[in-house]
Amino acid sequence: VQLQASGGGLVQAGGSLRLSCAASGRTFSSRVMAWFRQAPGKEREFIGAINWRGKTTSYADSVKGRSTISRDTAKNTLYLQMNSLKPEDTATYYCAASTVLGVLSSARTSYEFWGQGTQVTVSS
Repeated sequence: VQLQASGGGLVQAGGSLRLSCAASGRTFSSRVMAWFRQAPGKEREFIGAINWRGKTTSYADSVKGRSTISRDTAKNTLYLQMNSLKPEDTATYYCAASTVLGVLSSARTSYEFWGQGTQVTVSS
């Protein structure tokens, strides 16, 4: 599975962004997909995950209520809609996929495939 994240950029606090993650290769086997982010000098942090049907999601408390994960299986694309952005949301955002998970997971080690990351910068 190959993942290509896009949609990052510079946005003012309070604004919105939608990130996309295009999957190719054995996309039918991506049972769970997720978004993580990593700020400079910090650990990679779980944002949220979604199952292959797109009906079950899980979010980190830091983004809950401000973010929505969705996936379009016909387009093999994962999305992350982020609203009410804050300067502390500034980070490189990564999409990830697992072909073995049976449940949603927030652990980085649960995901075998990773995109290259897209930078999100929120100005105050």
